[in-house]
Amino acid sequence: MTKVMQGVRVLEVAQFVFVPSAGAILADWGADVIKVEHPLRGDTQRGMATVGGFKLDANVNPLIEHANRGKRSIGIDVATAEGQQLIYELAATADVFLTNYLPAARQKLKIDLEHIRSANPQIIYARGSAYGDKGPERERGGYDMSAFWGHGGIGQSLTPEEFEVPLAQGIGGFGDSIAGMNIAGGVAAALYHRAQTGEASELDVSLISTAAWSSGAVLNTYVHAGQLTRIGVPKPGGSAYSPFLGNYKTLDGGTIMLFIMAPTGYIRDTFEHLGLGEYVADPRFADVPSLLAHSEEAGALIAGAFARQPFAYWREHLKTMKGQWAPANTLLELGADEQALANDMFFEVEPIDGGRPIKVARGPVQFDHQPTRNERAPQAAEHTEQVLLELGLEWERIERLKAAGAIA
Repeated sequence: MTKVMQGVRVLEVAQFVFVPSAGAILADWGADVIKVEHPLRGDTQRGMATVGGFKLDANVNPLIEHANRGKRSIGIDVATAEGQQLIYELAATADVFLTNYLPAARQKLKIDLEHIRSANPQIIYARGSAYGDKGPERERGGYDMSAFWGHGGIGQSLTPEEFEVPLAQGIGGFGDSIAGMNIAGGVAAALYHRAQTGEASELDVSLISTAAWSSGAVLNTYVHAGQLTRIGVPKPGGSAYSPFLGNYKTLDGGTIMLFIMAPTGYIRDTFEHLGLGEYVADPRFADVPSLLAHSEEAGALIAGAFARQPFAYWREHLKTMKGQWAPANTLLELGADEQALANDMFFEVEPIDGGRPIKVARGPVQFDHQPTRNERAPQAAEHTEQVLLELGLEWERIERLKAAGAIA
C-alpha cells in the first residue's frame, strides 16, 4: 500500500483506545510509531480480562490489535528522572508526540508541551482528552461511554423516548475510534502546515467535541431551534411519513432497511422489484404526493412482499434495485460482507503464537485503491533494547537503566 507517512516518527505516551487508535492509523499509513508503556504492566488495557463477554488472550488479543498494530513498544517508567530523560531523547528524534494523560499528570511526569518542546521545538504535540484542554472540566477523565456517549448526547439521541434511561453504548471503543481518526487527520494537517511554514502546531481532540461533530447535522438544527425531537421504539414496517423509509422483516426474521429519502423516479422500479408491479398503475401510488398520502396502505403491501422471501433472497434480489436500501447486518456479518471484502476493509496480522491470523478493520481512508498491510501489535516493551540502540545508547547505560527500574 502507499505509505503516505513513511519517514514520520511518532512518540506515543497513551493508554486504552482513543489516542492509541490515532497511532494505529498513523502506523497503517507508514509512520514509525514508538509506544511507551510502563515497564511492568504495560498499557493498562492489556490487563483487561474480558470484553463484550469474551475472555481475552494476552498473546492473541484483537482488542489490542485494533489500536496498536504496527507499532514498536518500549518499556519506560516515565515517573523516574531517568525515564523522563529517555522520553526527551526520543522526542528529539520524533515528528509527533501523542498523549492522553490528564493535565496534572502531564505536568507531574514532565511530558507537557513545555517539557517536550524543550527537547524538540519542532515537534507536533497532540493531546486527546475526554472534555478538552480548556474549561472547568479539563482535569476530568472519561471514556467514550461517559464523554462521547453520555455527555456528548449521543446515547440520549439514539434512545427511544419511552425508555427510562439512555441505551448503553453497545460497541466498545466506538467514540474512541472516531476521535482517534480525527487526531490522525489533525496530525496530517499539522505536518503539512509545518512543511509549508516551519511552524509546529499543538492540537487537541476530545471525545465530547467528536460527539458534537458527529451529530452536527442535527445538533446545529436543535440548537438553532432551541428544541429537539426524540425517536420512538422502532417497529417493523414503513414510517409514518413514507413507506419507502422503514425496517421490513423478511420470511426468516431478517430485516431489510429501505431508505429512499426522495422517491421521485423510484416508485415503479421499487414496486416491480418487490413483486408489486400490478400496483404501479394504482392511482394511490402513481406519484410521490399520492404515495405519501397513502403511506399506510403502501407500507402494508411492502411489508407483505418482504415477508414472502428470506433475508438472503432479498440481499441478492435487491442488488439491481435503483432505490437505496441495506441489509441490517450484525458486526459478525459485516466481517464477511461481500462489499466490505471487495473494498479491503479488513487485513490480517500474524499473532505472536503463530496461530490463526487475526482479522482487523483498516482505517476508513484508502490510498490508491490499495489494501492496508501492517504487522501485529507489539508485546509490552518488546522493542525496548532495539529502540534504545537505534537512539545511540551504549549497552552499559541500558543495563544501568534496567537495574534502576527505569526501563523494562
